[in-house]
Amino acid sequence: MPTFQTFKDLNITFKKHPISDDLIVVKDSAAIKQSISNLLLTKTGERFFQPNLGSRIPGLLFEPLDYGTGSLIEEEIRRVLSLYEPRVKLFNITISPDFVNNGYDVEFDVKILGRDDLISLEVFLERTR
Repeated sequence: MPTFQTFKDLNITFKKHPISDDLIVVKDSAAIKQSISNLLLTKTGERFFQPNLGSRIPGLLFEPLDYGTGSLIEEEIRRVLSLYEPRVKLFNITISPDFVNNGYDVEFDVKILGRDDLISLEVFLERTR
């Protein structure tokens, strides 16, 4: 019987479990999705004692809304995932500017290494203050 590596992490909401009163745990693909989201939306230099962790995406969202900035966002996603998320391999990334909603539609697939799981992520990136 094959053994699969499992991944666990605390839920980012820090809500407690209604029965056990422990913090809620996210597992496997949900833990990886949460990790990827945190990495992409964390500004470089924002975390104490880890000045290189994070991405330039929050700053790039204030650049002109066009395909050039979209390609810079794509490069940044590739860089961040290759450096800080060794559990996945990135496939098929598509970024398109949404001129009506003033943001970017981002779709990409990642494969969890050591497993047969393929995760599809869809994110809408927009400016926040």
